[in-house]
Amino acid sequence: MAKIDAFFQLMHEQGASDLHLVSGQQPILRIRGDMERVKFNVLEDDDLKAMLYEIAPEHKVKQFEETGDIDFAYEIPGLARYRANFFQQKYGVGAVFREIPSTILTAQQLGLPPVIPKLASLPRGLVLVTGPTGSGKSTTLAAIIDEANRTRKDHIITVEDPIEFVHKSQSCVVNHREVGIHTKSFSAALRGALREDPDIILVGEMRDLETIRLAVEAASTGHLVFGTVHTTSAAKTVDRIIEVFPSSEQDQIRSTLADGIRAVISQVLFRRVDKKGRCAALEILIANAAVRNLIREAKTFQIPSMIQTGRKYGMQLLDDGIMELVNKGMISPDDAYLKCNDKQRFRPLLKSAPTDFTEV
Repeated sequence: MAKIDAFFQLMHEQGASDLHLVSGQQPILRIRGDMERVKFNVLEDDDLKAMLYEIAPEHKVKQFEETGDIDFAYEIPGLARYRANFFQQKYGVGAVFREIPSTILTAQQLGLPPVIPKLASLPRGLVLVTGPTGSGKSTTLAAIIDEANRTRKDHIITVEDPIEFVHKSQSCVVNHREVGIHTKSFSAALRGALREDPDIILVGEMRDLETIRLAVEAASTGHLVFGTVHTTSAAKTVDRIIEVFPSSEQDQIRSTLADGIRAVISQVLFRRVDKKGRCAALEILIANAAVRNLIREAKTFQIPSMIQTGRKYGMQLLDDGIMELVNKGMISPDDAYLKCNDKQRFRPLLKSAPTDFTEV
């Protein structure tokens, strides 16, 4: 048993999502969104480095010493998997670990809208799950992939950095590939995937032009592609995909994206007030013919209006999702106000409306 495993055990018992170990500070847990210090000695750089190197693969240690930061996955059988990031900082080494539950929750258990698991049955196209870091994108994607794994008879390939949720082959054949170990890059893995007879491809992160280009092309040539993007709304996600390309290619990619896109899910996590835990508010864009036409004609600014009128397709604005959680008593009006888009709509719910200096 590695020395650091005791911290992971504590993390699991406390229900923490993240563990921060930084030279010159006490260990810190993120519990329900808040950072809480652990009553433990201040971590010395040499001691922390020895503790971290004990669990890191040898080639990752070498890479860390050359570059100053690395990502990899660490697993404690019977407890959980952890996404690890090591980094160098002013006072020495630092590390952050995100817990990835060994049990994959279904969309129903997560309380996701009924349209979300239906995305697993799409024959082809591009489905994007977006939101800031730590907003639960991986958990939502895992639920969709799990639904496909149980209900389809297909080949699923996941490309991640590092591998997070591990899906055991059920009705589908599932192959996990990790960037840096099984393949050089997301784009190299995507290029290879097209020759590996896939039906469903999960791209852990669409972060560069080549990866985005290959993902959009794969979706347009008969594959179902799931991916994540760091954006805050459905409309901004579409803009982000298009703006990555040189201006000379944007008309072409706008047309290709319009043909291939099927849905965009944008989510924000909230601390629950009715019980321990967190829950997600979702913005859902389903790409029907009208939405695809807006993308093709560069009228993405009209997408929020289209979502508002598309409830029968399962569409939902983020503020509507947030308001539903408030009405159910799951989140506080104060949290809702902080993370909503239309402040005026949520202001009457507050006992005392705060002054937002950005609106003055």
